[in-house]
Amino acid sequence: MAGVLCLPEPLTALQLKRLEEHKYSAAGRSLLEPFMQVYWNWLVEKVPLWLAPNTITLVGLVMNVITTLIVVYYCPTATEEAPSWALLLCGMGLFVYQSLDAIDGKQARRTNSSSPLGELFDHGCDSISIVFVGVGTIAAVRLGTMPGWMFYCCFVGMFMFFCAQWQTYVCGTLKFGLIDVTELQLSVTAVFFLTAIFGTSFWDYEIPMAGFQLKFIPLTGIVLGTFYSCSNYFRVILSGGVGKNGSTVALAHMTKSELYLQDSAFIGPGLLFLDQYFNSFIDEYIVLWLAFAISLFELLRYCIGLCLQIATNLRISVFRIPPMPSAEQVQNQKHSD
Repeated sequence: MAGVLCLPEPLTALQLKRLEEHKYSAAGRSLLEPFMQVYWNWLVEKVPLWLAPNTITLVGLVMNVITTLIVVYYCPTATEEAPSWALLLCGMGLFVYQSLDAIDGKQARRTNSSSPLGELFDHGCDSISIVFVGVGTIAAVRLGTMPGWMFYCCFVGMFMFFCAQWQTYVCGTLKFGLIDVTELQLSVTAVFFLTAIFGTSFWDYEIPMAGFQLKFIPLTGIVLGTFYSCSNYFRVILSGGVGKNGSTVALAHMTKSELYLQDSAFIGPGLLFLDQYFNSFIDEYIVLWLAFAISLFELLRYCIGLCLQIATNLRISVFRIPPMPSAEQVQNQKHSD
């Protein structure tokens, strides 16, 4: 089937072997995590044991993406007034994703189904979610009225996510600061709820005597958070050399191998670059949709191929937990050995 769909097998035999040896390592706690742990521990107990951790992550991502796209539909240029129900739905979608993303690892430990694929799947979903969180926030506060800041907010989310993985590349451990992803997601959720109550024009209100609009408050938080996180990331990056275990970002960190720079996923962005370079020789909307279609196809093809390759090598299922052997089966196995 993989051959029919032309699915790639990105990892070499050596990388697969190193992936089997990978052990998840994390350090530090953010400010709100101890309080949220009470909620997460309660929530994971409500999840049936037959539900696979990757399914939990994917369900949360789908809800996050769909609810954000609804807001984008009503605010295509981030200057329009989105309906309150759409913003409320978007806030709920992000909170659901944050909750499910926090308990997938707990579910894996509950069901004894932890694997490198689960960690990689989680990172992959986070990398997609961060894009939609940024886009949704931009639409909620009508940041399209300030194109420079809109570009900054679109760029900084992806940049910070990469820096977090780069830090892991250097030290081999995913480190959490006092202000981290949990605080970011809950803050953005609060922004969505406030906008749903008061409307997107709420952020255009000019504070008396201060001389600036309310939207500069979340912008200031984003800028300060960027400098805070970057100082922590680059202190580790610049002092850590090539990494204690020779690891690299995300997948390469887990396989302890280098990333390849040549990839067909660059075709879509390359089309946009060439279109702008040649002064929009072809209608920009046509190029944009073509680039989107190519990029989406390449992303799905790569992710599906990678998951299937890892699952086959580790003899696990991506979205299913294998049934636990009964006590009688275990006893029979011992006697046969």
